[in-house]
Amino acid sequence: MADFPCSLIEFQRRFADEGACASYLADARWPDGFRCPDCGHPKGWELATKAFTWECAGCGKQTSVTAGTVMHGSKLPLTVWFWAAYLMATHSNGIAALQLQKQLGLGSYKSARLLCGKLRRATVAPDRAPLSGLVEIDETTIPFRTKADPPEGGQGRSADGKMLVAVAVEVHDGGPGRLRLAPIADFSAASLHAFIKTNVAPGATAETDGWSGYPAAPGVTHDPHVIGPMAAHIVLPWAHRVFANLKTWALGVYHGLRRKHLRSYLDEFVFRFNRRHTRSAAFRSLLRIAIARKPATYNMPIKPEAKA
Repeated sequence: MADFPCSLIEFQRRFADEGACASYLADARWPDGFRCPDCGHPKGWELATKAFTWECAGCGKQTSVTAGTVMHGSKLPLTVWFWAAYLMATHSNGIAALQLQKQLGLGSYKSARLLCGKLRRATVAPDRAPLSGLVEIDETTIPFRTKADPPEGGQGRSADGKMLVAVAVEVHDGGPGRLRLAPIADFSAASLHAFIKTNVAPGATAETDGWSGYPAAPGVTHDPHVIGPMAAHIVLPWAHRVFANLKTWALGVYHGLRRKHLRSYLDEFVFRFNRRHTRSAAFRSLLRIAIARKPATYNMPIKPEAKA
């Protein structure tokens, strides 16, 4: 959308009420006109008796503009959803639930937390392409954020008191391209090979630090650079810069990450990093994915995530 708002004032004017937000969602969900999500019939009409609801001319099913999306069943106004998505997508460091609650005047922290959790589910496009070309791959550890767990973990690759994270960064003309992050169970070949298979396209060149878990990874050309006395950030500069930024972001915005929601926070970081040059596109992408994702109950974004 060429005329997308470039400032908070323009955004407020563009999406000033529920009707403006609903119209935007309808255009994004049905760019070629309404199509029934139940039977696929291409014709329908907007009801005058139900706000932002269409009735299928084929099967008669009624569908609101938010039905079957991340916003399904929400009692929050669409303007709140839009502002939350805008703040989360366009702020260079994102926004914590407590800050979002204050900024949007939400009645409870629980509402803000659920809103953030549902939007984080919309940071991963189901059709995103794997990384290709030259890809730096590495792994690191992040301390827990709980009172019960130790504040500092073991040394080196020890997993004591720490969460394990793998990174893959495309490198184009000496600079970083797209990014992938994911929690891993350990630094074994099984865990690292699974991460590579999921996130790196066949035929890519995987540049690593020579760790024994990387050789024979399926579908990629392995290019190990054994570090020895050389600083790791010299061999894999972009992977280590991502890790440094990730840890700074985790402490600065969230005061540390919790193990049970690690994957969703990593997804948020990746989403923002990959759209760092196009903030307005980030907002559009977040809403587009939110429309495509299935509804989430309270427990889905709040309950502990499955282990990697």
